[in-house]
Amino acid sequence: MARKTKHEALETRETILDAAETLFLQRGVSHTSLQDIAGVAAVTRGAIYWHFKDKAELFDAMMDRATMPLEEGMSLHAAAEPALTLAALRWGMVNVFYSTMHRERTRRVFEIAMRKVEYTGEMQPLQERKLAAHRDWRAQNRAAFERAIALGQLPPGLACESAAIALVALVDGLLHQWIMDPASFDLMVVGQSAVERFLDSLANSGAPLLPPLTDQERSRLGQEGFCQAPKARPSP
Repeated sequence: MARKTKHEALETRETILDAAETLFLQRGVSHTSLQDIAGVAAVTRGAIYWHFKDKAELFDAMMDRATMPLEEGMSLHAAAEPALTLAALRWGMVNVFYSTMHRERTRRVFEIAMRKVEYTGEMQPLQERKLAAHRDWRAQNRAAFERAIALGQLPPGLACESAAIALVALVDGLLHQWIMDPASFDLMVVGQSAVERFLDSLANSGAPLLPPLTDQERSRLGQEGFCQAPKARPSP
């Protein structure tokens, strides 16, 4: 049998991931076997093992393809990078809401990650990845708040770590509520308002902390990684 070309191998990999995504959403991760995935993808188990060593690695790749909740971009703002501005932080959260509502694959994998997987057994290693992503998210929030204090946008006495945790809880909670019942509210409208009101409460000035999203910011929604600042950072 002729060896597959690189393009054909990539197509097979995508077909496997598509099948896994469909079955994980329908049945849950623990009730889906690699044989089930092979059947839907019309490939052999050997083809799956050629691309992925086990179901956990396949699941990981599926999440990577659509971006695990709030993970992409988090590691881009380590100590060597400037902290996000509050405007960039706000845009990142709104981008998550927009992508969840308007990108079908994003919505599906969010639902799988939040409702269709038990992080036990062979999936246990992915629990640490999820925890690490949330730690990075909190660190990014905290750095943005510390930068805002230095710029005089937020009061010096702000408890940045507590505020960072609260913002994670706010956004994570909104995502969970919407995934459970998408018809119950408009995630973009409610989410953007909630994040802006939260930031306003930190400033405690009685006035909006940030101007409305610009047309340029809106045009980027759904086009870039979650919580990822633009390459050319705006002035604070």
